Amino acid sequence: MGIPVVSLVAYSGSGKTSFLEKLIPELKKRALRVAVVKHDAHDFELDKDGKDSARITKAGADVTAIVSANRAAIMENRSVDFAEIVGRICDVDLIITEGGKHENWPKIMLFRAAAGKEFAAEPKDCIAVVSDVEIKEAPLRFTLEDAAGLADFLLRWLEKNGKP
Repeated sequence: MGIPVVSLVAYSGSGKTSFLEKLIPELKKRALRVAVVKHDAHDFELDKDGKDSARITKAGADVTAIVSANRAAIMENRSVDFAEIVGRICDVDLIITEGGKHENWPKIMLFRAAAGKEFAAEPKDCIAVVSDVEIKEAPLRFTLEDAAGLADFLLRWLEKNGKP
């Protein structure tokens, strides 16, 4: 059995990243090692013009890796499946995807009424919902301020699923 994966799903502008900024420290307080894989609907660039890695990539390298004593990054110039990247991650207790609503992992839906978006998933199909309004179909609801409560829930969920 691999590393447990949960997807935090919501439409852009709903506050997924802001909530993760609160949730991750709470998970760390509980001694969990956490990986986050962010879905980006746009093209992104990690390299900066003029840096050696950018020059190597521009020269045509299919894969460019940067490694230091405390950090590493691998950039691939090809289409990569979300699940493939998740499958490469090791040495953590939990993988959270920011996005990935079409993937087949347990989902936590985030919903902020002020964002003016619809639900990114069916609440009844999620393991939990984070929201600023009551959602009666939600199996379990946390407020947007209750990252600690969601962290406690995830710890119990991991224990139930054979991890930490």
